[in-house]
Amino acid sequence: MARIRISGIVNDSIVDGPGLRFTIFTQGCPHNCEGCHNPQTHPMKGGKKTSLRKIKKDIASNPLLQGVTFSGGDPFMQAKGLIPIAKFVKERGLELACYTGYTYEALLSGYVPFAKELLSYVDILIDGRFVLKERSLELKFKGSGNQRTIDVQSSLKAGQVVLSKDPRWV
Repeated sequence: MARIRISGIVNDSIVDGPGLRFTIFTQGCPHNCEGCHNPQTHPMKGGKKTSLRKIKKDIASNPLLQGVTFSGGDPFMQAKGLIPIAKFVKERGLELACYTGYTYEALLSGYVPFAKELLSYVDILIDGRFVLKERSLELKFKGSGNQRTIDVQSSLKAGQVVLSKDPRWV
């Protein structure tokens, strides 16, 4: 049975993207950003293992969901394990958002295993480390001013970063 290590799940979040969202907080993060909102997600062996089947069942059980958000930790630390969930999310017609401390460019470079494949399913990527000196409560769905809200599918087609213009996100 396929499993991923998570810190937690919020079945009906309204703070991890627009609309009602299912948010998976993955376990494990190498960035250790000063002032991190979720420091308990940093240890790679923390949290608990959960089956992909259970996560898919939980997503399918909520007909009101408008999207799914991968947060963390850093979801790209478990990119391979998240790919089946991402595919399932897209098959259900839901928006998929993902937070990461890596930049979009680093994810495309091949440095992070399976990152490119996971990105192929992501609609919105909030990239970049959290920078405490650039923290702002005025930003929509971001913690610091250096982070970008990227339209991933448009970026993949254009071969360069395309920032989201979706008013629900920016």
